[in-house]
Amino acid sequence: MAAHDLQAIARTIVADNKGILAADESTGTIKKRLDSIGVESTEETRRAYRNLLFTTPGFEEYIGGVILYDETLRQSADDGTPFAEVLSGKGVVPGIKVDTGAKALALSPGETVTEGLDGLRERLAEYVELGARFAKWRAVITIGDGLPTENCVHANAHALARYAALVQEAGMVPIVEPEVLMDADNTIERCDEVTALTLHAVYDELARAGVDLEGTLLKPNMVISGKGCPVQADASQIAELTVACFLRHVPAAVPGIVFLSGGQSEVQATENLDAINRLGGPWPLSFSYGRALQQSALKAWGGDADNVEAAQAAFLHRARMNARAVAGEWEAELEQAVTA
Repeated sequence: MAAHDLQAIARTIVADNKGILAADESTGTIKKRLDSIGVESTEETRRAYRNLLFTTPGFEEYIGGVILYDETLRQSADDGTPFAEVLSGKGVVPGIKVDTGAKALALSPGETVTEGLDGLRERLAEYVELGARFAKWRAVITIGDGLPTENCVHANAHALARYAALVQEAGMVPIVEPEVLMDADNTIERCDEVTALTLHAVYDELARAGVDLEGTLLKPNMVISGKGCPVQADASQIAELTVACFLRHVPAAVPGIVFLSGGQSEVQATENLDAINRLGGPWPLSFSYGRALQQSALKAWGGDADNVEAAQAAFLHRARMNARAVAGEWEAELEQAVTA
């Protein structure tokens, strides 16, 4: 696929204040989600839940792309239409998670490197045939005592670059996801330092690999306090440090930044996204949320077919709230009612 086609796909995903639904939970992760509502995780219950999300009337007004898991890309809606076709028919771009997970990094205790490069070229060719038009690869950077190490940051940046090059070679848009975890007790200032270090390394490696930045999207963490930090930064400080960090380290050629929620609550993720967009930058500043788009819908559904409409209303509400945040027009009062 020509470079301008990849650029058009990337821009389409984040056009008109739209974001991404991250529905790429692995079989193990979606089991935890279903366990939380007392539903057994089977291929059919997983399909039924994804069907609920993807057939929500009107969600395409707020969602420009959906990241799928391998199993989900091969599944179909209740009427037999493959999920990729369901999404494409709504004008939503189907994507696919292609890494195989973070594994322990040799000689670097407490750190990981993401695997999945072996055989990736062949898998990408199949995913294109199945209808995927973009891909996602998540690298994990941990903050801790002496962490991250230079070795960890470099290893993950290099893997992200190799992945991105293969994805563009296959005619797909790579989402580059270097996630600095917010699970520790670090200050927001330490998160700022590590995020800057990580982004700098990632874009150095992407340049070396010859990746066309205009045909990519970046999925990063916000600059935020660690969950265990006694001083939790508010939305205005999160926005100020996040935008400043990204202005320093993310090239303006990147057509969109789609933030991950990283374990934030649904409303917190939306509030912080809104604050970030009230400052703005040279790129669309959007969202690629999993739990922060799905948690209310999952609880409303509870595995009961009679609750599908209520669950879809909850999902649509969250999608709408985040689209308002991308426009810098979210207000806390908008959270008072969940309506379709």
